Amino acid sequence: MERYVWELTLQLHQLGHRVTVICERCHTPKPEGISVIELGEVTPRPRWVAALRFSHRVSDWLASNPQPDCIVHSHERIYSHEITTFHGSIFATVTEKPWWRLISLRIAMQLYLERRELSIAKVIVPNSQYIKQNLSFYYPEFAYKLSEPITPGVTAVNLRNFRSVPKDGGIIGFVGEEWKRKGLPFAVEIVKRLRVTRPNLTFMIIGPPVASIKYLFADWQSGFILKEWSGQVNYSEFDVLLHPAKSEPYGMVVSEAMASKLPVVISDACGSCEDVSTDAGTILPLDSPIDLWVNAVNNQLNRFVAVPQFSRNWEEVAMQYEAEFRSLVSPAQSEFSDATISHPVELVS
Repeated sequence: MERYVWELTLQLHQLGHRVTVICERCHTPKPEGISVIELGEVTPRPRWVAALRFSHRVSDWLASNPQPDCIVHSHERIYSHEITTFHGSIFATVTEKPWWRLISLRIAMQLYLERRELSIAKVIVPNSQYIKQNLSFYYPEFAYKLSEPITPGVTAVNLRNFRSVPKDGGIIGFVGEEWKRKGLPFAVEIVKRLRVTRPNLTFMIIGPPVASIKYLFADWQSGFILKEWSGQVNYSEFDVLLHPAKSEPYGMVVSEAMASKLPVVISDACGSCEDVSTDAGTILPLDSPIDLWVNAVNNQLNRFVAVPQFSRNWEEVAMQYEAEFRSLVSPAQSEFSDATISHPVELVS
């Protein structure tokens, strides 16, 4: 989400709009020409308390600093916006759990904040078709507010030069700090099966704290590399990205991998499915037998043609937002190019 906001803000500025960012703290040098309002950090836990506090502070700032020609664009659980972008997993899925697991102040407040965000907005922008479908299902009363998805842009850093992978080896990559939701335990079982026929196969995991996942490899003597999150991933090191996520609103690692010309094998619970062509990889239903997953990964390792490079630039993302912003500007307001678009979210480098 932070990358999405950062890149969108820069592109809107380059397109000629005045942009003000309201955030807790800016963790990188402030871009020239963009006004950044830092409200100060609060204790991040519990999350719902932090969200409430930030929401109140944003509203207080807007009340003290009237913006008559502004469009307030939210990426967070606030209640002072005209348009909101929905980036994460839908919390309302919790209602499918047994009733006794729902008796919690935390759950009640998270549901309240999510519904409030959607009810206040005039336009709701999902970041994938997957999220749009889920929002329509869990909040049918707000379906009329949903725009077409605006998926993230992507920037390739390290292109993978096509190479033949040894029949008995290769490097499978897994990327993600939220490793349970992204399907790491299942990925471990897939790779373990594949190592029967490819004994020199290596599984490289980037993201989770090593101590939290080491038990998954208790019966492995070798063949795995564990790296904690450092902010960047060199996808050219991998031969295939494995991402059997249980629920993934979009999945930037998937588009980043494809932008680096790396093949992918992912679940159909990823929002990025819409961007995965048959030339770029394989999409499987999450409940597919493990043998199908093993064969799919093996086929990608045995590729004899390069992956076409995936491309989606951030200017295109910003131009799609322009259309949504224009729909909110009445003829009585000033020219849209003079609007101030506030992104209440923490920006990180």
